[in-house]
Amino acid sequence: MNFLLSIAFVLCWSSGFIGAKLGAGSASAVTILMWRFLPLAVILIVIAAVSGTSWRGLAVRDVARQAMIGVLSQSGYLLTVYYAIQLGVSSGTTALIDGVQPLVTGALAGPLLRQYASRKQWLGLCLGMGGVAVVTMADAAAGTGAAWCAYLIPFLGMFSLVAATFLESRSRARVAPAVSMTIHCATSAVIFTALAVSAGVAKPPAELSFWAAITWLVALSTFGGYGLYWLILRRSGVTKVNTLMFLMAPVTAVWGALMFGEPFGLQTALGLAVGLAAVVIVYRGDTSSTRAFARDMDTGEVARPAKYGA
Repeated sequence: MNFLLSIAFVLCWSSGFIGAKLGAGSASAVTILMWRFLPLAVILIVIAAVSGTSWRGLAVRDVARQAMIGVLSQSGYLLTVYYAIQLGVSSGTTALIDGVQPLVTGALAGPLLRQYASRKQWLGLCLGMGGVAVVTMADAAAGTGAAWCAYLIPFLGMFSLVAATFLESRSRARVAPAVSMTIHCATSAVIFTALAVSAGVAKPPAELSFWAAITWLVALSTFGGYGLYWLILRRSGVTKVNTLMFLMAPVTAVWGALMFGEPFGLQTALGLAVGLAAVVIVYRGDTSSTRAFARDMDTGEVARPAKYGA
């Protein structure tokens, strides 16, 4: 069962990059994101109003923290991903840059959470970044039409997701997944609606391809990807989920090549192989400190630096 859930999760999460590519031809990034989250937020708020038991005892401070996590993990992250794809960066390259997020999180866990990576894990981090560089150069050389600065945009989204991860890890309150998803989606709906209205692009296009992309993103990426993320997180822990995140890049690259004819040459395959080798090294380079980090993240009891108190 866990194996089947993992396959479904990888496919659903990867579908987000493909859905962004589907919608990029008919509307701007903020238009797609507005109509992805606005109806979804209304549905989730109605469900929350009907079954409000999970909201009992939730302080205003906890709601504000979850809203900030939503700004970083959804609004900031998705806007950069969609915008990069709109500028011509391939979906596979965007997914690969996004896929190094667990490695960066592991590297920053030392100075921020006093959980330090081993030498093998640092080697894996360097290899992972090398794989990103190889694929990015291959994508740029293939003449996708994207300017060099467009390849920096997914990195902003990746660091936004990293920031959300650490903000969540410092939270003392345990918030139910359904509650956090509602807050995140409602926050994203407000932000993207405001951006779309201010830019004059709030009106959705009449093309069927646009609504097909929205349906794809809501059904597969949000309910499928985020829903399975929380399910696997509870069943197997954050380490297993983060391991699966590294599979998004090869799946998306192959998917994008088959569906959109995106470049997938020998250099791209080499970069993806290097990235996968980095995954193996990172998770075989487990030490007592990193095992403690994984255990604490799984239980929600992440150690905090002394200056922040116990």
